[in-house]
Formats: sequence, C-alpha cells, structure tokens
Amino acid sequence: MIDQNSIRTDLALESQESLKKVGGDIPGVKIQKKNNPLCRVQTTIVKIVSQEGERNLKKPKGTYITMEIPDPDPEDEVMYQEVTRELCRYLLRFLKKYKPASVLVVGLGNRDITPDALGPRVVRQLHVSRHIAIHYGKHMVPKGGSCVLSGIAPGVMGQTGMETLEIIQGIVQKTEPDLIMAVDALAARSLKRLNSTIQITDTGICPGSGVFNDRKGLNKETLGVPVIGIGIPTVVDAATIAAEAWGEESTEGFGRLREMFVTPKDVDETLKILSDTVAQSVNMAVEEFAV
Repeated sequence: MIDQNSIRTDLALESQESLKKVGGDIPGVKIQKKNNPLCRVQTTIVKIVSQEGERNLKKPKGTYITMEIPDPDPEDEVMYQEVTRELCRYLLRFLKKYKPASVLVVGLGNRDITPDALGPRVVRQLHVSRHIAIHYGKHMVPKGGSCVLSGIAPGVMGQTGMETLEIIQGIVQKTEPDLIMAVDALAARSLKRLNSTIQITDTGICPGSGVFNDRKGLNKETLGVPVIGIGIPTVVDAATIAAEAWGEESTEGFGRLREMFVTPKDVDETLKILSDTVAQSVNMAVEEFAV
C-alpha cells in the first residue's frame, strides 16, 4: 500500500535528491549525469542496483532516465525539437536492447481531465501500423516494416469498471506484442519539475499512483513482456507543497490538503506540446529501429 503521509513523488531523481541531502551517497543507487552538447536538455540516470537501493528509494530495481527541460517555453519550437530527438535517442536504446518485432503503446489516464490526459493524447498521434502489416504484409509498413506499432488508451476504472491491468492483459494475450511502452502523467514534489521533466524507466509503471490510486502495476511480472514507462509530472499534491514550505518530510497533519492537487494554469497548452513531443519521439524511434 502507498503511505498516505509520505512526500509524494513518482520521480526517482527527486527521491534520490531528498535522501542525498540527509546522508550523502545512497547505498544500492548509482547516479550518472549525461548531457548532450548539441541539446539543452539536462539528463540524469538513476540506477537502482540492489534490494537495499529499492528500500532506500522505495522504487523497483532498474534504470530511471530523467530529462529536464530548462526554462520551458511553449513557443520555443526549437527547444521541443531538441527534446523530441533526445527522447527518441533513449527510446531507441531500449528498442535495440529488446529487439521487438511489435510494440504496443498504452496511453494511461483520463482523457477528460487535462492533467491526466497525457497518455490518451499520445496514443491519438501515433503512426500505428499493425493493421497494415496484418492486411497487406509487413513490407507495406512505412520505414522498413520490421517493427509494427499499435496503441490503446484503456481509460480509467471509473470509466470502464475494470482494472487497467485486466484490459492490457487481455490485449497482450490476443495481440502478443514483444514490448510495451506505457505513457502516464506523474506526480512530482517540486513545482519546478511540472510539465518540464520526462522520466523513462525499464521498470514499467503503476497507473494512478500520482494521485494515490493504488492500482496494480504494468510491468514484466504482470504482463509477461518488458514494459518501458514514459511519464511526465503534471501535478503536485497540496500537502507536499505545504510540507516542503515547512521543511517537513511527511504530510501527516496537513489534513484535507492531501486530497488536493495543484497543476499549472497553462497545463492545456503545455500538455498539447508535450503529448506531441512524446508521440513523435515514439514514432521516430520505432521507424528508425524498423529500417
């Protein structure tokens, strides 16, 4: 179960930063800074390499790549082109590692609530090709055709009455993808990271964790295939903001603030840009890998 009184963040980088302030280096955790001189994006790779690291960061063992966009400006098209290329570069690494013949993108979240609509908006912009391969052959798939792409936005339990995991398990059983990319909105502990940070991880993703919905995770253990999680923090819970202001490491005592979430007022505009950025990065990575 999720600790309702904890300072909430889905970002491994923020968990690492918080612990490092207290005790320096963290056992079981390795940190690496990797900045591309041709790109303004700042990248940090957090690797949890042991069970001790899992206990310290309270996250599964694996690799967490965090891309930070300095001074994000929705009108800076060049900046988001750089972000698209950099995200594509890291996604392509995972594709080369797993060598999938088919990729399923799962767009998690509620399409009717803007801060939670990242996943569905990404799926809407994908260059899906599985249907072309089925009806006309892989040779008709654009950009080579050795890897086909499909996508689904399963909605949330309040809309479907079903666990997201149940829906995806059925789809995986029927379509047999080799790799899943799950896209979801996340929660951060720092306001500065809202809509300006992208986390990629090979540990999968837990739908709804950002707003304390204790849903079952999408990962290799539950789905039988590797799951790459792609997330962007769009909310901070109000109790975390209050606790940070008071220098507390727990939200206990902040009452109903734990039920409130804060998102930037320009979330409509930025989410449109960010969903396009993620979608185009996925499209580019799959097409480049398929050539």
